[in-house]
Amino acid sequence: MIRHMAEEERRDVIIDHPNRRKPAAKATKWVVVFLLLASIALMAFVAIGGWSALEGTRGVLIAYMVLYVLLLIYTLRWNRGALPMSAALAIILLIFAAIAGPEWLNRDKTGYTDPAVDSGVLGIATLLIIPVSVLLIAFAMRGFSQAWNVEVERPRDAGPATA
Repeated sequence: MIRHMAEEERRDVIIDHPNRRKPAAKATKWVVVFLLLASIALMAFVAIGGWSALEGTRGVLIAYMVLYVLLLIYTLRWNRGALPMSAALAIILLIFAAIAGPEWLNRDKTGYTDPAVDSGVLGIATLLIIPVSVLLIAFAMRGFSQAWNVEVERPRDAGPATA
């Protein structure tokens, strides 16, 4: 009897996420998605263009791209937990890019293998990861502070709530 009443009550209640309807939250979500896509594109360019010269870091770069794709999917699903993970990984990627960018630009010495794409172009692409990562950190933290996870129960027959 109690179980039946609880199920009936659950059918009459809708879980609503009012903060997700706000224009600022929607804009932040799409900026984070765009920055994740931009980071993936830059990493893919560096990976493809410098594949022969990357040697030991290929796996790390591929793992980063896979993780960013997963974070992108979770962000599209309004998962608030993806935002601090995006920021944390962006901090580490920023450090890698700050170290690797100048190294791509200083490949004129003997003993370096020539990548498929000019190393100067790869250096610029790697250095572009830095501002993209800074923006990703800022917007991911902004999204985290917008409380996407807030849930409000409302009756099914009350109609849509206004923002």
